[in-house]
Order: sequence, then structure tokens, then C-alpha cells
Amino acid sequence: MGMPLMIQADDNRRIEHLKKDFGIHKKKIEVVRAGLRLLEQEAERMKKINRWKHATKLVSKNSHEINKEFQAHSRIKSDDD
Repeated sequence: MGMPLMIQADDNRRIEHLKKDFGIHKKKIEVVRAGLRLLEQEAERMKKINRWKHATKLVSKNSHEINKEFQAHSRIKSDDD
């Protein structure tokens, strides 16, 4: 048995509008489930971005030092040399 969900009148209007926009002809819960899927996808996206930012911070100093080392042995000299 499902759990009862209390929907406010304004939320109900929004759900009905979304049902029409997306051609959902069955139950209101389909709209709620679609919204939950989108929220879960966005949460995963944000977690991935945070992991990338963390990894970037971890390697940025080391990466900068390695780039300097390669530039010292580069055949292409910059105007600074």
C-alpha cells in the first residue's frame, strides 16, 4: 500500500499543467516521479562536479610544477627567455 501524500491546491494546479505539457494522461504520481528522477540526476551531476573540483585542487600544484619542468626543456622558447 502506498503512503498518502497531501498536495496543496497550488501544487495540484502545477501538476495538472505539467501533465498537459508532457502528455501524461494517467496519474499525477507520474509527474512527481519524473520530478524526482530529474532531482536525482541533478544531485548526481553536482556530486560529480564536486569530485572533479576536489581532484583538480589535489593535482593543480603538482601539475603546475610539472609544466614548469617541461617548459625548461622545451624546444619552443617563449619571449620571456
